[in-house]
Amino acid sequence: MMHLRIIQEKTLSKIENLRIKLFSDGADFKSIIALYANPWIKGFTTNPTLMRKAGILDYETFGRELLRAIPDRPVSLEVFADDIEGMEAQALAIAGWGSNVNVKIPVTNQAGDFMGPLIERLSSAGVILNVTAILTLDQVERVAQALHPATPAIVSVFAGRIADTGVDPIPLMRRSLEVLRSRPRAELLWASPRELLNIFQANDTGCHIITVPPEILQKLSLVGKDLSAYSLETVSMFHRDACAAAYRIETGALAMA
Repeated sequence: MMHLRIIQEKTLSKIENLRIKLFSDGADFKSIIALYANPWIKGFTTNPTLMRKAGILDYETFGRELLRAIPDRPVSLEVFADDIEGMEAQALAIAGWGSNVNVKIPVTNQAGDFMGPLIERLSSAGVILNVTAILTLDQVERVAQALHPATPAIVSVFAGRIADTGVDPIPLMRRSLEVLRSRPRAELLWASPRELLNIFQANDTGCHIITVPPEILQKLSLVGKDLSAYSLETVSMFHRDACAAAYRIETGALAMA
């Protein structure tokens, strides 16, 4: 019991010492509400892809219900039009759904056109944006120039997708922080994490926010776990599953040399 208490205290200490804000990324309403009860979760993000996977049929109804259920933490909801006029109309509509909403604008449309003019208009009008799908430093620089210095914003760099290409995202994230010094009200968000370690990497890099899917957030209980004990649990899992499957290997009379 003493050993377990030490592990629990160590885990709690490590998580409480994180400077980075943990946002949950998903669209399952029940899961979101359950995570809302967790004080470590400081905000929520979603996108049309996650909403479609979750079976959401009515975008506006879902968005408004989410904002009613979570009135006191940031919630990012994304436009899905592909033309500037449509994006602007959707952004202004979403911004009116709640005072804590962050409107997600993709850094480009499908044609690759930079959404800088739209970002500039909305940010200058006081709309709190979450500029999303960013993967290059050039995009960060152009977004920073478009943001109004007095308006809060989130700049979402998809570090996980960068890592998927075999490129270390940490140098880019550090340089992005330098770029955003000219926009002190803009926060850098590490998006698309692939493992729990990314939370600590993002924290050590200096990112303000990391948005994490629930399946990774569930692993927070493993932080600080004794690795020898974890090894033994893994061996036991393999043995238990082999027995449950009734696997057999005919060994005959062979003996180990």
